[in-house]
Amino acid sequence: MRIPNSSDTLEKILTYYLKSAAFAKLKGRTQISYEANLTAVGNTLVGRRMLKNYVVADIKARHLNNAYEKWLLSGTRTANYRKASLSAAWKYAMRNDVMEHNPVSLIKTSSDNQRRVKWSRDQVKTFLSVGYADMRWRSITLIVHMAYDWGQRVGDMRVLTWDKLDLTECRLDITQSKRGAEVHLPISAGLCRMLQQQKDDFGFQEYVAPRVKPRAGAYTPYDLEEVSNLINGVLEEANLPKHLTAMDLRRTAVTEMMEAGVDLAGIMQVTGHKNVNSVKPYMVNTFSGASKALAARGNDDE
Repeated sequence: MRIPNSSDTLEKILTYYLKSAAFAKLKGRTQISYEANLTAVGNTLVGRRMLKNYVVADIKARHLNNAYEKWLLSGTRTANYRKASLSAAWKYAMRNDVMEHNPVSLIKTSSDNQRRVKWSRDQVKTFLSVGYADMRWRSITLIVHMAYDWGQRVGDMRVLTWDKLDLTECRLDITQSKRGAEVHLPISAGLCRMLQQQKDDFGFQEYVAPRVKPRAGAYTPYDLEEVSNLINGVLEEANLPKHLTAMDLRRTAVTEMMEAGVDLAGIMQVTGHKNVNSVKPYMVNTFSGASKALAARGNDDE
């Protein structure tokens, strides 16, 4: 398509990005999310016009800050993601000399209150005990077990395939879907036994934790909504707090490693993060962690 210029509308800039090679390189789910958010950005009413109908050269910081205030009505996280999506499209246009100014960078963002929920070890044990006792929850419980033991994202555990596991050596080797990081992790004895049992029952197909009943003749992975609903079912059966989610398991694993005295370099070997700042959102301040830190100072008042 024709390279747009600053006299074109924002709609053409967004379309230019969505049809670019840079956008095509993004993961499928990221593409879907970016496209949905950019559509919402373009359809935001600023003054008497939708933002997509503004000529790029006429868009000022005040227009985008006005739009951001409206995005906040859908939640801080949504507003910040829409800004990030717009920034990606705008910067792509700048790299191709479509424009020089960047009013997106002048949007004053609000802080998203980060979730701090952490599972206790007893809660994890109760969940696994109840979940593994019922065949209909076998795979979803295994997803929770793997996410907790390895500190990995639920999404990667949901679509994990048998070729990534070596049950003889009790080892996992995967490339994470979000950022492409490679991680190489040992499998604990308990999890390895459970995986061997799962392979005896489901090893005839490629997924480690598929739906326990086939759909259209095939054993396929749960979608994210199913994961949430099934986990809620186990939580209810186990009389566990309803606020616990599968997404909290990675944070739980990171916090437990910190409490055990693992340094950030070691934690990053597990999580696959390349930047220390990316690990910080997963940290939860705990009494246990603080007690060990203060004890390490060696102070003795006696």
